[in-house]
Amino acid sequence: MTPRFAAAAPAQQNTLLAGLRANDRRRMLARCEPVELAFEEVLYEKGDRIRHVHFPIGGFVSLISQVDIGSNLEVGLVGAEGMVGTSLLLGVKEASLRVLVQGAGSALRMDANQFSRELKRSPPLRERLNLYLYVLNVQVTQMAACARYHLVEARLARWLLMTRDRAQSNDFRMTQEFLAYMLGVRRAGITRAASGLQRRKLIRYSRGEMRILDARGLEKVSCECHEKAARLYARVMA
Repeated sequence: MTPRFAAAAPAQQNTLLAGLRANDRRRMLARCEPVELAFEEVLYEKGDRIRHVHFPIGGFVSLISQVDIGSNLEVGLVGAEGMVGTSLLLGVKEASLRVLVQGAGSALRMDANQFSRELKRSPPLRERLNLYLYVLNVQVTQMAACARYHLVEARLARWLLMTRDRAQSNDFRMTQEFLAYMLGVRRAGITRAASGLQRRKLIRYSRGEMRILDARGLEKVSCECHEKAARLYARVMA
């Protein structure tokens, strides 16, 4: 079975924070505040100054590349396995991607200046977060290549599995318009792909309500990008 990103952490935890050394984890948690992420909330626009980093717990967000006016493509998905605001690890305080909440839920938020001070204070903390930055960068590269070379149905299956991993649920709300936006295709393409998955009884989709019925079957339809990303995270972040 393909490894799950967040499987190592109990519910209501961020896996990245949970994997830190005890002292670093306590300091980070003490400097975070709990927040609620609202569906379709924009955390950053491209070019915005990053004022906070976010560690999702129950919510998850899309990293979106805006190619030109009206053309967008999701190139990353971050949930309880990671963090948002990773460019601060490189000393860059400007967002390079649009960050959009895709799944409402809880998160921990830390002031960007405080986060930078913690990085200077603890080399092991920086080393651990740099490993995650590497994993995220590989994911971004892989998803961009996926959009170019893989069929819509395989990409949709991959996206549903990635969302399931982060939502930690087989049920979530998603419109075809939003799916088309995330995958950078026309709505008609999403309709055909979703219908094909429904005919094989892999998913049930009605009025924006999505349910994964057969995750193993969906893995067989998905392109290899989902499995590659999950195995990379498990290997590097172990």
